[in-house]
Amino acid sequence: MEKANGWLYDVLNKNKFIKKGIDKMNINLVHDFNINTEEEFSRIQSDLAKNIKLENGFNPENIETCAGVDLAYWMKDGEEYATCCIVVIDYITKEVIEKVYSYGKINEPYIPGYLAFRELPLIIRAVEKLGSEPNIFVFDGNGYLHFSHMGIATHASFFLNKPTIGVAKSYLKINGNDFQMPEDEIGAYKDIVIENEVYGRVLRSRKNTKPIFISCGNYIDIETSTEIILNLLNRDSRIPIPTRLADLETHIMREKLKKM
Repeated sequence: MEKANGWLYDVLNKNKFIKKGIDKMNINLVHDFNINTEEEFSRIQSDLAKNIKLENGFNPENIETCAGVDLAYWMKDGEEYATCCIVVIDYITKEVIEKVYSYGKINEPYIPGYLAFRELPLIIRAVEKLGSEPNIFVFDGNGYLHFSHMGIATHASFFLNKPTIGVAKSYLKINGNDFQMPEDEIGAYKDIVIENEVYGRVLRSRKNTKPIFISCGNYIDIETSTEIILNLLNRDSRIPIPTRLADLETHIMREKLKKM
C-alpha cells in the first residue's frame, strides 16, 4: 500500500523486509548541525575521516536490500527548499520494497566540499521513516573521492553505521588531478589515483555514454563497491537503479511540494 502522508510503500503489502514500524534503524548522532563556519565543517570532517574503513565489514553474499538516496532543490519566496527520497529495493529481484521522503528548508549555503552539512538533516529525517533496514546505502554523490575523503556517502555512513557507496555523475577535480577515460565497454574502469592513493574509480556503465564515478563511502572496499554497482545497473540509465529511482521520486515530490 502507499500512503500519501505515511510515506510507506510496500509493493506486495506483505514484503518480508518491512518491519511495520516495530524496530527502526539506529542512527548515530555523531554531531549536531548547529555549525556556522567552514573551520568547524573542516574540523568535523578531519575528526571523522580518521575512522574511515575501506574494507568490508560485511559479507557481500548476504546483501538482500539496497537503498538509493537523492535530493532535489527548489526556491520559493527567496528561500531554498529540498526534498530527500530514499528508495529501498530487493538486491536480487530489483523490486521496490519501500519509498520514504522528507522535505524542509535549507539553511546552509552551498560550499563546495561541505555538501553533507546541507543534506544530512533531511537524509536523517527520511531514514527515520524507514520500515526496513537496508544492508547498504548508495548515494548520488561522492564518498572517499573528495579532498578530505568526506563526501556525502562517507559522512552519512557514520550516522547510519552501514556500508555506503558514492556514485557521482560528474567529476570534481581534486588538487587539479584529472582522470583517465576507460575503454568504451560496459564494466571498463580506471582508478582515480591521487598522490599514489586510489580515491575512486571511473566506471563505464553503458557504451557510448559518459562514465560514472564510484567511490567507497565507508565499511566497504573499492572492488566490492564496483561489483555492487555493476549488479545494480540496467539498460534504462547509466546510474544504478536505487539512485535513479530516488532521483525520479525527488523530482515528482518536488513538483507536488512546490504547489503547496
